[in-house]
This record gives sequence, C-alpha cells and structure tokens, in this order.
Amino acid sequence: MERPEKLVVLSGAGMSAESGIPTFRGDGGLWEGQRVQDVATPEAWAADPDRVRRFYNERRKHLMACEPNAGHRTIARWESHCAVHVITQNVDDLHERAGSTDVLHLHGELMKARSLDAAATAWDMAHWEMQSSDRCPNGFHVRPHIVWFGEEVPNMDRAISIIQSADCLLIVGTSLQVYPAAQLAYIARSGVPVHVVDPSSAELPLESAHCWPLAASEGLARLDAQWFS
Repeated sequence: MERPEKLVVLSGAGMSAESGIPTFRGDGGLWEGQRVQDVATPEAWAADPDRVRRFYNERRKHLMACEPNAGHRTIARWESHCAVHVITQNVDDLHERAGSTDVLHLHGELMKARSLDAAATAWDMAHWEMQSSDRCPNGFHVRPHIVWFGEEVPNMDRAISIIQSADCLLIVGTSLQVYPAAQLAYIARSGVPVHVVDPSSAELPLESAHCWPLAASEGLARLDAQWFS
C-alpha cells in the first residue's frame, strides 16, 4: 500500500467513542437523552438559553474527564512521517490533546465560548461551566461555540480546499449520514485513495475507495502497520 505524503483525516463520532464520548445521536434521534431541537438549534437557544447552557456545561464537564484514545494518538504520531491535516465533525478537543497540530473543526468546539457581537469571536474556556452572567471583553453575552442545526458550517470551504490537496483521504468513525459534512467523502481528486474505517462502513461508490469495517483504533493500527512500519 502506497505511503501517503499529504494525508487528510476526516473524523466523526466513532473516533471519540472509545474515549467515552457518546456518539452524537442515540436511539430515537436523541442526544444524551435530549431532543436535538431542544438543545442544538438557534431556536432552542432563543427559547431557553439556560437549558442549552446547562446541556453544554454537562458535555464539557464530561469531556474534561476523558482522555485521547489509541486512535487519536496514532493520527498524531503520523505527523512524524508525513503532512497530516485533521478535519473533524467532533466538537471535543481530543485530537489536539493527543498531539495533532493541524485540526479543523466543522461543527465548532465544545471547549470554546463565542461572543454574540458581530465579530463572533471565540476563545478557549478555562473551565467547564458557562454562566448566564458571562460576557466577552466587549461586554456582549456569550454562547457555546457550536454549529447548531440550521446554521451554516463556516469551515466548509476550507475543508474542501484541504481535501482536494490531499494524496490520501482517510475517513474514520463516521457513518457519513450528517450533511453537508458527508459530501466531503466524495470530493478528493480523481484517483486519490479513500480509506473508510468504521464498523458499519459500506464501500463508497468510488474506484479508489477501500473499506475497513473496524473500530477506529483497530483500523488505524492496521493502516499504521501498512503505511509506516
């Protein structure tokens, strides 16, 4: 198997599941027991910001107790062999904590707050709790730095550009059901190998696609052995 020189990794919820981060939606379309429309939409924030704030506080508190898994560390280690760009649908910071230095978040970042001013400036939170009294340096209220359903994905154009520059695309831990992120699986340049690592993965309708129906860490370990051993 040809060794990549410019590898792009597109990761989803299954990437962090082994670290104890629940996948985004469980049975019945619920997220951590909550209806998505009650905690992950602009309408939910407008109707009951306290509820939305509490929900993300609990997610943030849980994330701070989790650690990167072997899969995260494998991807980070690949930076010593080739250029690695990570594009993730996940809002956790486990890729960064494992050591990856080039990570683009499509759906926002749980450990950041965002100002409600026109600039929508975001910054790292020092702790897990966001309170209703929190303000940005300019005095505006803040919200979770999350791309909610019904909002545009501001990093999509950048993600497309990154993928189209790759000589290998690795899709890991995603069922490719969430759009527009799922379309990224199909935009690599013609002939570029596309590897899909997920227990429920099905072969993509691409001649250059390779299916690895494995959990994230196991699939990444196998690719590691074939590419860099």
